[in-house]
Amino acid sequence: MNRTKIKRRVGKYEVGRTIGEGTFAKVKFAKNLETGENVAIKILDKDKVLKHKMAEQIKREIATMKLIRHPHVVQLYEVMGSKTKIFIILEFVTGGELFDKIVNHGRMREEEARKYFQQLIHTVDYCHSRGVYHRDLKPENLLLDASGDLKVSDFGLSALSQQVRADGLLHTTCGTPNYVAPEVLNDRGYDGATADLWSCGVILFVLLAGYLPFDDSNLMNLYNKISAAEFTCPPWISFGAMKLITRILDPNPTTRITVPEILEDEWFKKDYRPPVFDEIEDANLDDVEAVFRDSEEYHVTEKREEKPTSMNAFELISMSQGLNLGNLFDEQGFKRETRFTSKCPANEIISKIEEAAKPLGFDVHKKNYKMRLQNLKAGRKGNLNVSTEVFQVAPSLHMVEVRKSKGDTLEFHKFYKNLSTCLDNVVWKTEQDMEEKK
Repeated sequence: MNRTKIKRRVGKYEVGRTIGEGTFAKVKFAKNLETGENVAIKILDKDKVLKHKMAEQIKREIATMKLIRHPHVVQLYEVMGSKTKIFIILEFVTGGELFDKIVNHGRMREEEARKYFQQLIHTVDYCHSRGVYHRDLKPENLLLDASGDLKVSDFGLSALSQQVRADGLLHTTCGTPNYVAPEVLNDRGYDGATADLWSCGVILFVLLAGYLPFDDSNLMNLYNKISAAEFTCPPWISFGAMKLITRILDPNPTTRITVPEILEDEWFKKDYRPPVFDEIEDANLDDVEAVFRDSEEYHVTEKREEKPTSMNAFELISMSQGLNLGNLFDEQGFKRETRFTSKCPANEIISKIEEAAKPLGFDVHKKNYKMRLQNLKAGRKGNLNVSTEVFQVAPSLHMVEVRKSKGDTLEFHKFYKNLSTCLDNVVWKTEQDMEEKK
């Protein structure tokens, strides 16, 4: 049976479960309450961003991402800020990760692998032409949409897991080393475009082989293999694909194959149909600036809405019959729990139970729509503890469960008898109840 739900709102979005977590950010599923559209919200801690002097870089990259509308890039809709958080609203992609296909079905046929690699290269080329680099291409960032087409996430937002040092070059702070270019690992700084291409080469190898080109349980050995580009292609990979992989996985970034050269490669060109789409000429960037202004005027409202859990089961009404104490008994004697229904608002029910329990000598502890009532005076089997919880059966109808969690069952029965007298106006009375009372 589900318990109390706490609904969190950020502006017009209702925030749900966590779907991803990183060093600087958490990603949650959300719903736009105005349109009903599902989105993903990347939530960043403002203090962490400012502490790592990343505000300007993030602002610049978010602004650039708002200008990118590519069919194979997860779209960034808008950005909002509160006093302590930055909220980046992104397209929610439903097809799972590309690499799940390999985990579930093994390596891909060359035609399928080539299709995804073509989509990846077109995406990388388009973003690079606009000065946007990923710098952290890895399995978690390669998603599939409902049609089975590639959607690259975190393009341009990789500043969240990277840092720029005083030398002006990027230095990785985290990431999956198996996919990272040698020049990134040696920590002397690197060019985002050539580093992205190396990662694309590793991805193509995995799609065709079903395993990583560079892998070792010892991190030092792994780094050495990557630095020397020490890998072997399995025999089932065609010569054309093997030749292209070898040219991409060149440990020297200055001689590594470039995107224009990949586009001319014979293996790559087969059945290549670049996507046709409308480019965005202009985008409103006011929200990007507003996020970093330390003014209440620009802050989005965050609030939590606590509601009793919906039971959506009208037959539960039959489990309780108003104040008829008969439902406190079963064949063995006294029951440990009972229920009643009420048309009062949930908060009012909680208040009335609290008002009724305190004069009966009970200490009351409340949390959302649950209560724990503890008798301060020890009974036959220690202190009687009673738990109550309010459930929503319909918008204007609640069911209240009253359960003995500790103590003597007979004392629980007496307690409920006294409680029910005090709750006479709270309990919903059926026609049968009214007849019996006459």
